[in-house]
Amino acid sequence: MRIIVDADGCPGKNLIEKAAVEHCVELIMYCDINHVLSSDYAQIRYVDSGFQSVDMKVANEAKPKDIVITQDFGVAAMVLAKGAYAMGPKGHIYDDSNIDKLLFERHMSGKLRRSGGKTFGPKKRTSEDDEKLYYNLVKLIIKAKS
Repeated sequence: MRIIVDADGCPGKNLIEKAAVEHCVELIMYCDINHVLSSDYAQIRYVDSGFQSVDMKVANEAKPKDIVITQDFGVAAMVLAKGAYAMGPKGHIYDDSNIDKLLFERHMSGKLRRSGGKTFGPKKRTSEDDEKLYYNLVKLIIKAKS
């Protein structure tokens, strides 16, 4: 079991690393060559820049029981189908009970934007988001190890 992070613009990397260190879990962070990351613990893996290059690498790399942290619902759906766990950088756990609804909402928002409508971006990150990310990541680590 590993933690795999879609690290392009992922907030909370320090909390993810803290949980990985505390529970002795391998941590891999993927980003494109336009970003610079550093870590004393995580493996940083770079991929070419390009549309969804990091997303596809993360989805292809995931194996059963891995925990994937991504804000992309499509990536989450792909890793769930492979038997991995998925969660967002604000700590929301994606699973079979909610992923279809999230994908549908993403589809409808895209359709609205393409027709000239406006949608709202994500809310500003809060300390509660950090707490939820850490708590739910530890919860998934314990679940994946059992």
